[in-house]
Amino acid sequence: QSLGLPITDEQIREMEANLDNIDFKMAAEEEKKLRHDVMAHVHTFAHCCPKAAAIIHLGATSCYVGDNTDLIVLRDGFNLLLPKLARVISRLADFAEKYADMPALGFTHYQPAQLTTVGKRCCLWIQDLCMDLQNLERARDDLRFRGVKGTTGTQASFLQLFEGDHSKVEELDRLVTAKAGFKRAYMVTGQTYSRKVDIGVLAVLASLGASIHKICTDIRLLANLKEIEEPFEKDQIGSSAMPYKRNPMRSERCCSLARHLMTLVMDPLQTAAVQWFERTLDDSANRRVCLAEAFLTADIILSTLQNVSEGLVVYPKVIERRIRQELPFMATENIIMAMVKAGGNRQDCHEKIRVLSQQAAAVVKQEGGDNDFIARVRADPYFSPIHKQLESLLDPSSFTGRAPQQVTNFLKEEVRPALIPYQSQMGGKIELAL
Repeated sequence: QSLGLPITDEQIREMEANLDNIDFKMAAEEEKKLRHDVMAHVHTFAHCCPKAAAIIHLGATSCYVGDNTDLIVLRDGFNLLLPKLARVISRLADFAEKYADMPALGFTHYQPAQLTTVGKRCCLWIQDLCMDLQNLERARDDLRFRGVKGTTGTQASFLQLFEGDHSKVEELDRLVTAKAGFKRAYMVTGQTYSRKVDIGVLAVLASLGASIHKICTDIRLLANLKEIEEPFEKDQIGSSAMPYKRNPMRSERCCSLARHLMTLVMDPLQTAAVQWFERTLDDSANRRVCLAEAFLTADIILSTLQNVSEGLVVYPKVIERRIRQELPFMATENIIMAMVKAGGNRQDCHEKIRVLSQQAAAVVKQEGGDNDFIARVRADPYFSPIHKQLESLLDPSSFTGRAPQQVTNFLKEEVRPALIPYQSQMGGKIELAL
């Protein structure tokens, strides 16, 4: 109307007054008869708006309705997920800060490795989620509107309506895009926007699923080690047969759903690959399932992970005990250095330690006993020059490197600033309805 077409104020008021007056029964009957969902609603809307009926859907195509709506929904879906992801990051950041200094045995290949800290390990999780936060923001901000493009994307119907005035067609595209809250529209489309857009959307959600699967797998492994556990309710039952069990079922659920989320990206990949020319309809039913499922799946995983991250339980004594079992072997280099400083020969010391460490390893592996390497060092007069230093040489905090400082710097410089846009949406704790 603003661009000069003969549309009356009365027709617009009539349509505005009936926006929520939807006769779903009539729409269902129309769709059964017409076999076309959009036209069923066009007829139903026109029935409510007899004065405007002649101009409803003028120049438009079904994908003008469906695709533009999908892009709005995708954008709004990201806006729902982003605060939830920010809340999970915030809860884990609090946890990492609390345990920044607590030494813990590190693992590579799931074999004992150099020490880290509980907080530093948590920062590995947080960093992945911060990448996901950035990816989701970028995917949302990269979305454009399909806009007003016509049946094959040429805008021919609108050019005809405006009697060949290209500037008015371009302005119509711009106005509708702005009214939908988008800064840009795709300059070229077929009947649909490129289905590669859906690949980008589901790819970042699949990547989020991979991050959460990794985090929750770590929590499940730590639960087996009895170092860290997810929350466990007072009356919760871990197993119907084994009353003592404390199964990490929330983390298991996250892993289960994350696998589904990761697989969903295969749908838009295949859909984009088989879009013939300007479009083919075998995309529609698939997209109605996979796009919605991806956002719904990501949503419940984030809610569940928030619940887990708000109730993580740490068992310091178990962590300390595991360090004591492995640290003596890790301290051998420190012992050699101390002996050399006390006047010893490096090669002689190395051979002594090799023999004693193998004897201690045999006790652990063959007899099932505790690591007695340090007791053997104390009993060997060769090491008498450093016997008084052994306790300080075995201080776990001296084996964690810069882990505590890394936690502090990472949270201050990267994590907290990334959460600033979501501060007002951090909300309270989540209680899961199982």
